Amino acid sequence: MKALCTICMRGGSKGVPGKNIRLLNGKPLMEYTIQQAIESNLFENIVISTDSEKIASNVRSMGLDVWFLRPKKYSADKAPKIPVIIHALRKAEKYFKKEYPIIVDLDVTSPLREVRDISRAMEQFNSSKCSNLVTACKARKNPYFNMLEKKGGEFKLIKESKEPFSRRQDAPEVYDMNASIYIWSRSYLLANKPLISKDTSCYIMPEERSVDIDSELDFSYVEFLINKG
Repeated sequence: MKALCTICMRGGSKGVPGKNIRLLNGKPLMEYTIQQAIESNLFENIVISTDSEKIASNVRSMGLDVWFLRPKKYSADKAPKIPVIIHALRKAEKYFKKEYPIIVDLDVTSPLREVRDISRAMEQFNSSKCSNLVTACKARKNPYFNMLEKKGGEFKLIKESKEPFSRRQDAPEVYDMNASIYIWSRSYLLANKPLISKDTSCYIMPEERSVDIDSELDFSYVEFLINKG
């Protein structure tokens, strides 16, 4: 069953200004994700949601049409992403005159994913009969062992246990959501239910393909990894 792919790009990024069209190893950051979406051959349509005409123009130069701009209420700094995806879905269904049973969102800030990650995540989603899927990698820090929070001037472990763990290996396994691939059934997405529930599946990716660009350091690190091959 083919799906709708949404790729959401806001023009007003503050952590890395202009990051979506900034050159990463010689090509715009967004081009990595757009190419992956096309090469996967999984999507009936690929929809770009952006509030920036400059981003839209760059996307058109890559061969994809951008036929709407995202409203301001979905483009503010603190605007949550799921309503943006629902808005893109509604626009696509009206424009293409069809309903999409599956919606896949690919985050532009995760360019190190591979096409096989998209394909395997979709296979897992279909076989597990879950309502939605997120991607993650094994966490480098473990809140049961070596992560602290500060409360009232006092530092304490984020997760306290009756039996403190003396070795990280003995603590429960924890994972970082890597903001790479999100998959929903149409009904679950439109119900605007919690991102993580008992009906959520998780596709595990390796750390080297799980960097989410949110700072200048992240950008430099990803460029280093790409150059290193």
